[in-house]
Amino acid sequence: MTYEEFQRTANFNQEQILAFAYGRLVDDPPDSFLARLPAPPFLMLDRILEITADGSKGAIVAEQDIHLDAWYFQCHMPGDPVQPGCLGVDAIWQLLGFYCVWRGALGSGRALGCGEVAFSGQIRPYNRVVRYEVEVRRLTHLRESGATIAVGEGKIFVDGEEIAEVHGARSGVFKNIAYQDYPRRSANSVGGKLGK
Repeated sequence: MTYEEFQRTANFNQEQILAFAYGRLVDDPPDSFLARLPAPPFLMLDRILEITADGSKGAIVAEQDIHLDAWYFQCHMPGDPVQPGCLGVDAIWQLLGFYCVWRGALGSGRALGCGEVAFSGQIRPYNRVVRYEVEVRRLTHLRESGATIAVGEGKIFVDGEEIAEVHGARSGVFKNIAYQDYPRRSANSVGGKLGK
């Protein structure tokens, strides 16, 4: 699809999500269109059902199918398999980062943190589907640095039951931080505080 089509698309299927993760969804990307979703097995969504914008606000609804043999059930915890709660938080970050790019952010995505996280349930091997609902409270384009930050409130459901809330989740897209020549040593091969 073209970049213009990407920005107008209101839902994305699994093939499109995977293409985005590998940098192959947009045929005519602008310069610095480097943000990606994580590739499987760390990709925490299979489809985006709805993505909307209203000024500096918006919303994203996405789903992930649960598989009996998912990698995390094999190691967390032996004899008591459960999806780690932190993966649901990461899914919210992944969606906020995707939202930034969909709204025109250029650069590389990074999770920035969150406020309170409250779990009231769990995801087990015989559940069917996880649903993520994110209310984007604020999208900010920082002109001087070229960065874009999204702040949102997330809810996580499994098979229709709410099991977690993520408050004040923050993700951003930043220019000039990509480490594209991994594993070679280069200017961005060592991490640390952003903006140093």
